Amino acid sequence: MMKHLLLLLLVAVANAKIYERCDWAKTLKAKNMDGYRGVSLADGVCLTQHGSNFNTGAINRNTDDSTDYGIFQINNKWWCSDGGVSRANGCGIRCSELQTDNVETAIRCAKRIVDQQGVRAWVAWKAHCQNRNLSSYLRGCNL
Repeated sequence: MMKHLLLLLLVAVANAKIYERCDWAKTLKAKNMDGYRGVSLADGVCLTQHGSNFNTGAINRNTDDSTDYGIFQINNKWWCSDGGVSRANGCGIRCSELQTDNVETAIRCAKRIVDQQGVRAWVAWKAHCQNRNLSSYLRGCNL
């Protein structure tokens, strides 16, 4: 089981992508994330810059033994399953699906989180984006 999990993680990271800021903003806009449930495009760009630096392969281990995955840093405790501390799988996915260059699954899961908890669910958004001027995150992107 552990070898299988490690192989899945290695394959996922091998297929990861690091976006340029404006390319990511354009991707979010094309996927109807601009204004989704009141979350602006700038909020999404700010959140993902501070969470993963636009890296779909990002992993962050937390002090509560949970792990955040992918460009949105989606937590395995509540939203995806990796065989670890998962208590729920709110998005019905394997966490490794959040780490590929195909961001469809990550965006779908991020929308589900916003549907249920809003953008405040992300610590990175509260720490770096909330109540701030976010215009610089879209500057020069020709959206």
